[in-house]
Amino acid sequence: MSAVITLTTDFGLKDAYVASMKGVILGINPEASLVDICHTIKPQNISQAAFVLSTTYRYFPRKSIHLVVVDPDVGGKRRAIILRTPIASFVAPDNGVLSYIIQQSLIEPVAKKGRLSIKGGMKPGESIEVVHITNPRFWRSPVSPTFHGRDIFAPVAAALSLGFPPIEFGEPLTSVEVLPVPSPGKRPDGSLAGHVIHIDNFGNLITNVRSDDLPPAERVDTIEVGNRLISGLVRTYSEGSGLIALIGSGGYLELSLRGGNAASLLDAKIGDEVRLKLQPEDEQ
Repeated sequence: MSAVITLTTDFGLKDAYVASMKGVILGINPEASLVDICHTIKPQNISQAAFVLSTTYRYFPRKSIHLVVVDPDVGGKRRAIILRTPIASFVAPDNGVLSYIIQQSLIEPVAKKGRLSIKGGMKPGESIEVVHITNPRFWRSPVSPTFHGRDIFAPVAAALSLGFPPIEFGEPLTSVEVLPVPSPGKRPDGSLAGHVIHIDNFGNLITNVRSDDLPPAERVDTIEVGNRLISGLVRTYSEGSGLIALIGSGGYLELSLRGGNAASLLDAKIGDEVRLKLQPEDEQ
């Protein structure tokens, strides 16, 4: 049966871990189409994996299966889960790596880390099904306590691609682990404060400020990061000079250095504050 299965891990590209998982999947479903999303997630960086996956999964065919293995507690007490949404299915550890996926279906964002009840609070038309993977029928045997990606997650994703319903793999869950997805906030002086949530391979600083967070009747006057000020927004990376700010392809405000690396120039890191001064349209 043809199906799309994507893989996101922190395994890197120097070892055979990813290939082992692909071999297991293809051994179960030789017709599966395997797509690598990213294998250079920083080791054990759950938040980075959650963000990267969230910017990508909607571009795949509906009912694709997204396999995510960023699993610092492999072999411990954390659950292995299947999460199914109206758009896609996800196979992952229950450690918050699916937080953005879940948050995008919620009416209200989650403000702190912990277990989230999935019984209510969903947007109209949204639904989430979560299953705790407990049925060893679908696992490789023996299961390595240090490589659940190969021995549990990969064969489960492959079996899902063959049409088995999630409930066949274990017991339904009514809650799931989530990380807070930071959202920008207004400051007393009227500025909008966000934070850097991702630094891409080009050194662009991607913030949690989305285009929808910018009031339609106001424009961005200046963006402050560290001790630097950036004047207004540009449309493309080719406009302006030096540090520039723009809304990137994912819909988030990005800070970029034309022809260079903004993260290196600013010595920036995840969590740094970015402050936007807004100006009413009628004051232009």
